[in-house]
Amino acid sequence: MTTIDQPAIDPSRTLGELVTERPGRARVFEAAGIDYCCHGSRPLSEAADEAGIDVSDIAAQLAAVAPPAQARDEDLAPAELAAHIEEKHHGYLHAELPLLVALADKVASVHGERHAELAEVARLVTTVRDDLEPHLAKEETFLFPVTQELAGGEAAGVGDAVHASVEELMVEHAALGEVLGQLRVLTDDYRIPADACASYTSLYQRLAELETDTFRHIHLENNVLFPAVERLASS
Repeated sequence: MTTIDQPAIDPSRTLGELVTERPGRARVFEAAGIDYCCHGSRPLSEAADEAGIDVSDIAAQLAAVAPPAQARDEDLAPAELAAHIEEKHHGYLHAELPLLVALADKVASVHGERHAELAEVARLVTTVRDDLEPHLAKEETFLFPVTQELAGGEAAGVGDAVHASVEELMVEHAALGEVLGQLRVLTDDYRIPADACASYTSLYQRLAELETDTFRHIHLENNVLFPAVERLASS
């Protein structure tokens, strides 16, 4: 059998670029505990060093990820991508966040005596909701509508407002990434304890799903949508 050598990965490339090129690389970063979305502007070499990982090893794993076989979200036009993010990722968060807050409070009240960290888990889940709800509203009431207008040639002179909005949203993304990181540490990577009931198990599984979906969501915004909207606004 002939082995096809994969092109080497330049360790100076950013995490966001690498995932945008081949979305399947997100799984490599997730397995290594590397935040590729909220801190996607870091070069691979820096991220690997911070994670205590040999950069050549993770570069080889990234190079081995096959190109996508079908259309990617990353290839959508800006207006289509904004609509996709709002429908899929915002829709998920609007439905899931209130349920997660209630579930985290319930699990903390039942299991808090044996698992003292659950009180902080519940507090952080509430923080995620309280931070995300106004954040989503900013995107839905300004940035996404203006993206649609720019794509249709209906907006002009919005470059400064778009740039300010993007900067603010990216700062909020970084703060959210820190909170999600704290949740992962507190939960020991969402490891389910032996004495966990069905609600406890569901909470940790759903928090892991929240992290995965949010990282994908933020990657699409930080590394694909926001740069595209800024280009439209400045053209």
